[in-house]
Amino acid sequence: MPFPSLTIGDLTVEKPIIQGGMGVGISLSGLASAVAEAGGVGVISAAGIGMFQSDFSSNYVEANSRALRDEIRAVRKKTDGALGVNIMVAMTNFAELVRTAVKEKVDAIFSGAGLPMDLPSYLTKTSKTKLVPIVSSARAAVILCKKWLARFGRIPDAFVVEGPMAGGHLGFKSEQIEDPAFKLEKLVPEVIKSLAPFKTPDGKPIPVIAAGGVFNGGDILKFLKMGAAGVQMGTRFVATHECDADAAFKQAYIDSKEEDMAIIKSPVGLPGRAIRNAFLEVASAGGKKPGACPYHCIQTCDVSKTPYCITLALANAKRGRLKHGFAFAGKNAYRVECIVSVKELIAELEDQYDVAAATA
Repeated sequence: MPFPSLTIGDLTVEKPIIQGGMGVGISLSGLASAVAEAGGVGVISAAGIGMFQSDFSSNYVEANSRALRDEIRAVRKKTDGALGVNIMVAMTNFAELVRTAVKEKVDAIFSGAGLPMDLPSYLTKTSKTKLVPIVSSARAAVILCKKWLARFGRIPDAFVVEGPMAGGHLGFKSEQIEDPAFKLEKLVPEVIKSLAPFKTPDGKPIPVIAAGGVFNGGDILKFLKMGAAGVQMGTRFVATHECDADAAFKQAYIDSKEEDMAIIKSPVGLPGRAIRNAFLEVASAGGKKPGACPYHCIQTCDVSKTPYCITLALANAKRGRLKHGFAFAGKNAYRVECIVSVKELIAELEDQYDVAAATA
């Protein structure tokens, strides 16, 4: 039993799998092109994407926009598969990055870390880029639909519903993360139900993508049976040969144990999930302090109160310098046992999906 396809408007993707956007520098053209070529949606993360540009510090906005353009074009040279870009609302250069993604005609923009109230305003009359907000509640999804209808006469092309088992920044209060009331298995049906009054231009329901803790083919089947159109997976794609992170970053996943999955207070003002290490232990004890803010990358980051610069920490981690940074990871990261190719991973997921379907 093969995977069903994923359809978002006039975009149809062979596999119902979206690779989560992972910054800083974890999902760039290497990973995104491999996932797209394998039949899923490959996603470039725009967060800190300009880190290797010579003017990253002195010309932050332009450096990031240039790097995003180059990464998109690098993917297009390798594959005709579906390509998305993840752009966080909280980023100070959000508008410039969205304009770049639209100009480069990416298939989809995924946008979370805030509600992208004005995202449709960046489209042109000929744009075919799909707009896919990332939300953590039915309430947020309904608010966006109503606001977009009122302002732009349209609704989102799809939604990603991200639960509290995800890696990176989480759209939940600390006390909600382990609360069963906020499990992804509850959120997905709630969002689907809340979106029932809203229909796409062809009269169909808005596709809902389940994200946060999706680990194997059995999980994919579970959420598709709930009514999800597809799933988004980040953690599993880190442990692939094509992932753009350094080998030491990937090895941190392989070496991690369940007790290493830690909830941290991010400098951007949100809780986040990462692999516990010495850097985070020192930071939590008050042993680090940035001298200045070199990038002004996140609107909610207060350099006078933050224990470290998150862009620098994540850039160091991407390079494998984990003594000077840390790895964001989903709650299931400790279950990852080895590094495989993207093609092998998707084949494994499909085999597990077949077994789960046969025994359901």
